[in-house]
Amino acid sequence: MTVTGADIVELDRVAVREAVRVVDLARGADWERDTPCAGWTLRRLVAHMAAQHRGFAAAARGVGADPAHWREPEDMGAPAEVHRAAAAELLDAFAEPGAGGREFTLPELGLTVPGRMAIGFHLVDYVVHAWDVAATLGVRLELPDDVLAAALAVARRVPADPGSRGEGAAFAPALRVPEGAGALEETLRLLGREPEPQMLL
Repeated sequence: MTVTGADIVELDRVAVREAVRVVDLARGADWERDTPCAGWTLRRLVAHMAAQHRGFAAAARGVGADPAHWREPEDMGAPAEVHRAAAAELLDAFAEPGAGGREFTLPELGLTVPGRMAIGFHLVDYVVHAWDVAATLGVRLELPDDVLAAALAVARRVPADPGSRGEGAAFAPALRVPEGAGALEETLRLLGREPEPQMLL
């Protein structure tokens, strides 16, 4: 699949908006539910999501090397509001003219990469994390085929060697992808998630 710089920004925007939608569905005790991210409650997962939005926004604006931009918010008393504000900041940064053509510094990965590539990383992260939230809440994830296809293209390029997966790494070890798996299921399994069939409908 060939995706232009402008396309990847729009596809990422769709994924981020869907992540905001599903996070906004959480209520009360939902925030303490366990998620597919081992050891993380929904509150902790959403704190991570907000931090990543702000970090990538900083990277788009040329200041991503500062670790302060990637720290999880200290006040998560209103998780959906914190996440929504961080997502808006991210979408504004990615929409700035020329954002996809800049170099993004991503300190957690120890990389400086072209903006289009970095936005692809963010896209796959938010397809997966939106699914994490949807699975936690038992709701359907609603993403169009072009977003899922773009995320899968990125997921297929993520290194699968043991040294880059597992505890302390961005992704869990890849799982076997069954024959006939759809784009979402393949993406999830390549990045270490084992979805229940009902969460792929």
